[in-house]
Amino acid sequence: MIKKTFALILFFCSVNILFGQNDFYSKLSDAAISLTKQKVIYDPSYVKLDYPNGDVPADRGVCTDVIIRAYRKLGVDLQKELHEDIKANFDKYPNQKRWGLSKPDKNIDHRRVPNLMVFFKRHGTEKPISTDAKDYLPGDIVCWDLGGGITHIGIVVNKKSDDGVRHLIVHNIGAGQVLEDCLFSYYKIIGHYRYGAAN
Repeated sequence: MIKKTFALILFFCSVNILFGQNDFYSKLSDAAISLTKQKVIYDPSYVKLDYPNGDVPADRGVCTDVIIRAYRKLGVDLQKELHEDIKANFDKYPNQKRWGLSKPDKNIDHRRVPNLMVFFKRHGTEKPISTDAKDYLPGDIVCWDLGGGITHIGIVVNKKSDDGVRHLIVHNIGAGQVLEDCLFSYYKIIGHYRYGAAN
């Protein structure tokens, strides 16, 4: 009897955790979609930001700002979380090698795709990279290599392509914060992550 009761408690706890996780990623997807209603000009300028919860002007941004703003709508400050991690683990990030930096910079570190990739790999779940659309779920973060050392990032959301095969992506590749069917359109996928409720 005790074993059955324990098994039931364990089952219901697992179900609650699972639904809590799914609820977080559903809200993250909705947060990303809500960003597409905001008119934003693609602007990669270096900006001195407040800290924590700093952001570039609301009508400006790049691909990483989509990720930062979506998470911030759910109370997750990636600027702060990444800055604290990079401060404690500077050698784990590509700052020195890629940009010649000798110390963290809370104004820009979280706005660089390679840094977010390291952060999500360290603190989230690194998911398999595949060509099967079913592997990419709402709330997932996807990164692409556009060539020439240029990387890109977007969020998978809970809306589907016209043929019903792929989830759409919210991203900013130059035309503002938009919703597009582009999962397999932008060159090679180099990162696939999940970060949030379970992490």
